[in-house]
Amino acid sequence: MAKAVALVLCILAFATIGHGHQQGVFNVEGDVYCDPCRVQFETELSKRLIGATVRLECRNLDTNAVTFTKEAVTGANGHYSLQVEGDHENDSCEVSVVKSPREDCSTPMDDFDKAKIVCSDNTGMHSTVRFANPIGFMTKTALPQCGPVLYNLGILLE
Repeated sequence: MAKAVALVLCILAFATIGHGHQQGVFNVEGDVYCDPCRVQFETELSKRLIGATVRLECRNLDTNAVTFTKEAVTGANGHYSLQVEGDHENDSCEVSVVKSPREDCSTPMDDFDKAKIVCSDNTGMHSTVRFANPIGFMTKTALPQCGPVLYNLGILLE
């Protein structure tokens, strides 16, 4: 009997070590960029934004009440990282752009100013990092250099 109890304790200890993270604590990471062509996706002319502010907000699926919110500022490579506490299985969570560091690139994208993200342990994922799709801002007008870039991508015809 003592051997069986010891075996169960060993299995539980290894399961805890293998899990390797605190339940309900996640890092949400992503990038923010400036779209100078106003096409709402990254091109070779896009630049990552240093010092852009983003906000992660989780809302309850039934009541729409905000259950978690946190802001971050992008670092030297336009990358942000937010620590999320708690399991948000019953929430819809998304990261959105809040403020651009560049006045000439401060129009939020219509389609890509937000990125949905899963912040729950009950996903089957084995990582504590959740990667959000890139989000960003657009310039008020497209740069003249965008024409050839979009032509090379097959988006513009002559």
